[in-house]
Amino acid sequence: MTSFKLNTVLVVFIGLALLFLFGCESNFKEVQKINFSAFTPSGEADSINLKYTDSGRIKAILVSSKMLDFSNLDFTFTEFPNGIHVTLYDEKGKQTFITSDYAVSYKPTSIIDLQGKVKITSQAGQILETQQLYYDQKNEWFFTEKSFKFTDPKGVSNGQGIDFSKDFKIINSQKIAGQIDSAE
Repeated sequence: MTSFKLNTVLVVFIGLALLFLFGCESNFKEVQKINFSAFTPSGEADSINLKYTDSGRIKAILVSSKMLDFSNLDFTFTEFPNGIHVTLYDEKGKQTFITSDYAVSYKPTSIIDLQGKVKITSQAGQILETQQLYYDQKNEWFFTEKSFKFTDPKGVSNGQGIDFSKDFKIINSQKIAGQIDSAE
């Protein structure tokens, strides 16, 4: 009779152990699904051409081959893994052109992070090139701590760290070298 009790206890123990293992397996798979879905975009678009307007005026045109929308996260953002081409318009219709290999727009802060061969060209012929540049949409202000090359009709300068208005009217650079003709 003791061997019967021992076998019964052993069978119950093995059954509980298997139940526990399968229960953990199921929970582990659920946790994996949660982690996976946390970084899955809620929306995806190919070949986009967005026009931003304000009071009937076009303020910007954004073109990209791919857009991923992560508005399902606590800190929402939109990613452009294949880069962007943007045309900004000022009040007088003057254009500023922006290209980058990669971009992320953080909605809560209104900051856009441009990366990889970032190039900004103004209608007046000013060109800024760098590997990373941030754009503050609220203040219409660009900034970076990375190395840059700035080409202007007055000359070419190189440096590290620059911030400027979207129309290049105000430019603050940190470390700069190059030749600029200051005669008007």
